[in-house]
Amino acid sequence: MIKIDRVELALRNELLRLSAPFRISGHVFEASPVTIVTLRQGDHIGRGEAAGVYYQHDEPADMLVKLESLRDRIESGITREELRMLLPPGGARNAVDCALWELEAKIAGVPAWHLADMERPRPLLTTFTVGADDPDVMAQRALAYTHARAIKLKLTGEVDLDIERVRAVRKVRPDVWIGVDANQGYEAATLSRLLPVLVAESVSLLEQPVRRGREAELEGIDHVVPIAADESILHLGELETLGRYFDVVNIKLDKCGGLTEGLLMARRAREMGLKVMVGNMVGTSLAMAPAFLLGQYCDVVDLDGPVFLVQDRVPGVVYADGHVDCPATVWGTPDSVV
Repeated sequence: MIKIDRVELALRNELLRLSAPFRISGHVFEASPVTIVTLRQGDHIGRGEAAGVYYQHDEPADMLVKLESLRDRIESGITREELRMLLPPGGARNAVDCALWELEAKIAGVPAWHLADMERPRPLLTTFTVGADDPDVMAQRALAYTHARAIKLKLTGEVDLDIERVRAVRKVRPDVWIGVDANQGYEAATLSRLLPVLVAESVSLLEQPVRRGREAELEGIDHVVPIAADESILHLGELETLGRYFDVVNIKLDKCGGLTEGLLMARRAREMGLKVMVGNMVGTSLAMAPAFLLGQYCDVVDLDGPVFLVQDRVPGVVYADGHVDCPATVWGTPDSVV
């Protein structure tokens, strides 16, 4: 990690249009605003994209204001560790952290994965997400993912309807790994009705069944299906205090505040005996690329954000045969080694 002195900071917000409305428990997305951070030193440029955490009221409009107020501090030179002390976890820190990773890579003349002391990244098996809808509609969407080897279903907490959703998709896709994401939609009583069906339908992961702040409800639940934390664990501090309630932690760079903290979380989760998942808020390939590096350490990968957009960035990540791959030209690689 190096301190990069005197950089030029550019900030802007963009509105990403979704190709169709996307429903989860308690929320429907039709577009996703994001903040773009660009750091320049001479001919070298580093970029980061962040959507923030909507359920924490971490919105790009506010992120832009926050970063503008810190312009002088950032432009005077900052390390990624200093950034962790300057900004709390969330989208603003994520955008700057990822821009610093790319800028460091450009200045050092090596890929970002080399800076992270990892081997050359490999394509990753990724889930493809089906938004909550009528069971037949979800089944048809699952069928449309002809290349998918892993599918994640959004549930809403309507237990009878959710059971129909799971059964409908499993019927038409007996071949794929299936995980479900309740986005805080359940409580202990309804969860006890859902779990036997998940076992019967060979569902491999249950993500965030209970509300954030009510994790203790999981103590009385038999984890017959591995349970993953998403909204419950945002950053490293919460991993330490709440990790005991879960089997898996879903690390999202927008939640934890960047690739730097994401890598720390992955290491700590392993030490705690947890499995590791990487996820994403809706975003372009610029947001997926740093998460793709984190994904190299993960047991479950959910990096399908760009497939929901009307238009992705070019060049972008590549989806093929159920995998996601990130060409060197997308992010984090100097032109001299592309």
